[in-house]
Amino acid sequence: MSEPEFTEAHVPQPGFTVETARVLAEVAHNRQKDKLKRPYRDHVIAVGDALADFDDDIRIAGYLHDIAEDTPITRQALLEMGVPERAVDIIERVTNRLHDNPDDYQAGIRYIAEDHDAALVKIADNAHNSLPERVKALAEKWPDKPPVTKYRDARPVLYAAVETEEIRKILARVNPWLLEELDDRLDEQDDTDYENLSYES
Repeated sequence: MSEPEFTEAHVPQPGFTVETARVLAEVAHNRQKDKLKRPYRDHVIAVGDALADFDDDIRIAGYLHDIAEDTPITRQALLEMGVPERAVDIIERVTNRLHDNPDDYQAGIRYIAEDHDAALVKIADNAHNSLPERVKALAEKWPDKPPVTKYRDARPVLYAAVETEEIRKILARVNPWLLEELDDRLDEQDDTDYENLSYES
């Protein structure tokens, strides 16, 4: 009896992991700076870290959320590296330059909010961009039109696309200062008549 032939197809291929995404993000954005001339890789790592409570595809998309925006890496290249198709779809949806009208920020936010997973990634991105010390620095640099205004205006649209507890998990990790704003927003939306609330079953 001859030995069974083992083809390459039978050997399990190592998958593209969350840690691989983190390393790729660090390398891809290594020399880039943000609006405040700080290392851009710090931002993408913070966004990926903020999504630690979610599944691997969402976390991978978090680390790589700006890779199609700010590097020459294409969809095909990501797929060939082994990035899961779902993660690539999320990355493409949050990539501003791939939107129908890249100059219309709010339209882009509405498009992102049509997809639950993309909204989670964008919430993490928004939250990190809205850290208090960053908000202050951006306002000082652009006193006439601080970029943080668009981040604030985007939050209600993004928040409406996901569960409140999902928002809380992200904010707790990346920007706890926004939790108070979230609670205020929920209080405004709560139209329960507490004075006449009945506790009878």
